[in-house]
Amino acid sequence: MSTLLSSLGRWSYRHPWRVLTTWLLLLLVVGAGAAGLNKGFDNSFEIPGTESQEGLEQLTRTFPQMAGTSAQFIVVAADGDEITDDAYRGPIEDTIDALGDVDGMSSATSPYSDLVDGLISDDGAAGIAQIQLEGQATAITDAQKDAITEDVHALADELPDGSVVKLGGELFATELPALSIIEAIGVVVALIVLIVTFRAIALAGVPLAVALIGVGVSLLAIVLSTQFATVSSTTPMLALMLGLAVGIDYALFIAARHQDQVRDGVPPEDAAARATGTAGSAVVFAGVTVLIALIGLGFAGIPFLTTMGIAAAVSVAVAVAIALTLTPALLGFAKGRAVGRPRKKRLLADGSVAPGFARRWVEAVTKHPVVTTIAIVLGLGVVAIPAAQLQLALPNAGVLAEDSEARQAFDLTGEYFGDGVNGPLILTGTIITSDDPLTLMEDLGAEVEEIDGVAEVALATPNETADTGIVQIIPETGPSDPATSDLVRELRSHHDEWLDEYGIDLAVTGFTAVAIDISDQLAGALVPFGVFVVGLSFILLTIVFRSIWVPLKATLGYLLSVLAAFGVVAAVFEWGWGADLLHVAKTGPVIAFMPIVVMGVLFGLAMDYEVFLVSRMREDYVHASRRLGATREVAVEAVRSGYTASARVVTAAAVIMFAVFAAFVPEGDSNLKPIALALAVGIAVDAFVVRMTLVPAVMALLGTKAWWMPRWLGTRLPALDIEGEAVEREEQLAEWPENRAGVEVAADDLAVSGDDGPLVEGVSMRVAPGEALLVRSEDPRAGRAVLLAIAGRLAPDEGTRLRVAGHLLPGRGAWVRAHVGVARFGSGDARDAVRGALAGDARLVVLEGLDRLSADDARGVAAALSGARTGSAAPLTVVASAADPARGLALLADAGWRGAPVLDVTPRTAASEVI
Repeated sequence: MSTLLSSLGRWSYRHPWRVLTTWLLLLLVVGAGAAGLNKGFDNSFEIPGTESQEGLEQLTRTFPQMAGTSAQFIVVAADGDEITDDAYRGPIEDTIDALGDVDGMSSATSPYSDLVDGLISDDGAAGIAQIQLEGQATAITDAQKDAITEDVHALADELPDGSVVKLGGELFATELPALSIIEAIGVVVALIVLIVTFRAIALAGVPLAVALIGVGVSLLAIVLSTQFATVSSTTPMLALMLGLAVGIDYALFIAARHQDQVRDGVPPEDAAARATGTAGSAVVFAGVTVLIALIGLGFAGIPFLTTMGIAAAVSVAVAVAIALTLTPALLGFAKGRAVGRPRKKRLLADGSVAPGFARRWVEAVTKHPVVTTIAIVLGLGVVAIPAAQLQLALPNAGVLAEDSEARQAFDLTGEYFGDGVNGPLILTGTIITSDDPLTLMEDLGAEVEEIDGVAEVALATPNETADTGIVQIIPETGPSDPATSDLVRELRSHHDEWLDEYGIDLAVTGFTAVAIDISDQLAGALVPFGVFVVGLSFILLTIVFRSIWVPLKATLGYLLSVLAAFGVVAAVFEWGWGADLLHVAKTGPVIAFMPIVVMGVLFGLAMDYEVFLVSRMREDYVHASRRLGATREVAVEAVRSGYTASARVVTAAAVIMFAVFAAFVPEGDSNLKPIALALAVGIAVDAFVVRMTLVPAVMALLGTKAWWMPRWLGTRLPALDIEGEAVEREEQLAEWPENRAGVEVAADDLAVSGDDGPLVEGVSMRVAPGEALLVRSEDPRAGRAVLLAIAGRLAPDEGTRLRVAGHLLPGRGAWVRAHVGVARFGSGDARDAVRGALAGDARLVVLEGLDRLSADDARGVAAALSGARTGSAAPLTVVASAADPARGLALLADAGWRGAPVLDVTPRTAASEVI
């Protein structure tokens, strides 16, 4: 992958206008689609398959008056007045009559209605008018909302001075999130950090430009998707927050690597290609981890959350794609200006360069690793304590800003009628078998009213056709109170009892019950999702770092970061610490999908820092251990040097990401605020406390054991080159072998190992284009290993050199596998095997076991090779094996290759060379 990305980076650097124009055109096309196809956002919450959702669907069919969207307005009389006075009753009933004429109005119930109890407060100071519309909230038009608002506000002008009229309810319980100037502060902070990091204005603008264009594309794509999917208004804000943060960071990693290489004297074009291949590989890995975690939000089985995860994943995918293409393109515009102003180095008295802050910090941390580790684990454990009291719920009007009319209506309703009036429950079922449905519902209502937690039964009645009954229940507690959730469970526990007694299959439903069911399902999905994320983290890091201890340490560190983030959120939103400072409208439960979203997002971002820090440590350790041996001193020094080399970029990336997330907290959407706070805290803790303090301490504590892995596991895991080692290796071996144009296959000290150890070592060869080479070995496994390595099917051991058709292996293995054919003889039709190997544009074929062919098969194979040799525009090269070289050479001679050299391969030795 790193070599492919390197080529992509070089092409983008050479064609900056093409890349920039492509992205801008994509932005315009998606923008035009969004403008024409936008259907608006849908803030309704539903969860298929739950009792509450099925109950709502039943009401929609049989009792539509109770299944639609509800609203209400509360009237509080002036001091000394009562709501039953004529000055109030007449205007209120006139307003109720006017509301009945609004399109889609199912019913408008006056506080003075005899059909519903509890609409006038016990002290007579306030009254509630209930409004029921047809259809769900998403089906209610702005014109309908405006008509209701106009009538209710007109009522306020008619009532006596000192009275209060506020409109609220389910229809007005959510507000579309909007950007404010506060969010822009995060971008300003990012720009300042970039200028300080790069010390070059031209380069500082690159990550910002990349991120902003990418965010524009992804947000417009989300708006466009409303034509085809149900998208909540929180989704684009989450995508904006993530896309901006990761977009800046991903471009920063590539640009910073580019600048380091240019300062080291690498030509800008080569530096851009190498940076895209090295840092870009880590960007792809980090992006994929975020994508998997976000898509994993589907674990909860809740459609709106799945859609949110997919939309956020699209934003991250766009950030990865644009970072890999537009970043090197903009570097192509910057060219030599990317160098920036060099940092001044402070010299000591002996003339050596004084260590910077990063070096001094990592030395202090690793000097006493046990103390550092214990202090951090205990400290984060204390911070995480409040997480045990974190309560979850879906949003309602109670979490809106205090100046919101719906929030004021919510608070007044709770003050005069009790909190439960803001979250009524509905008990419904089919009563078609009843002979006296009215008495049945009254008896059921009376029994329900005796249950603990029920303040009153406001309504117990059958529908007009007497086939469905409802009981409207007013709880003693508010919709977000855990006691209301307990009441829902208590009501459901009586299902079988009421079925036997009344013959009704009852379901608890309503907006509040749906919200409770969603919260419960999210809570139930949290553990499986956590296992998925943690397990994925361990597996991916094991593959990347070829180690057991590194991923274990990284995973435990991630858990510490998550728990600390949840602890801070609970302290702010549950305990109220700093709530006024962060403009928290109301303390209490936080939005139910906060934990699962934060766990998914923070997982990917934490792996970013882990990869960029530890990969450099691993690189330094590998190089140093080859020269000095694998000792503890070498391992600890590799931790320090790797940390010092990467700390500046990781610090800048973490500060930027923290600033972006933190900017959404003070004035952010009430639903997004706890998510933004958790991510901001999680990033700060994970980057500065876990990755940049705990990780080097633990790595120093482990020493050489940090890089231990069982051999059997290492041979079975795929190799991921996220550090871009293949790119750096290609740079180092750019001039190898000599006369590259005249060499089709070249190997020096080639070694190939299997599960049981090395199969062959020390193989050297040169094969010119159009020539043939015969491989001979006493052990057929050794000969086969050489052939499969040449064909790109078996990776050579680390440190050996093998180039096929100009492509260095194993880095260019994908190209080699596509252009080198393989035919293995001994079973099946030999001619078909050769024809398959020669298919496509194969310029080199590998043939195993020429001496195992019968006379007829040998003639057929020779004819096929001869025809391919003479009929191909490019010279055909053959590498074959045979235990009996005489027969193999004879076949090659019949095909046109006379005097082919023989490579004598001695298994497990270092003495193989062409004879």
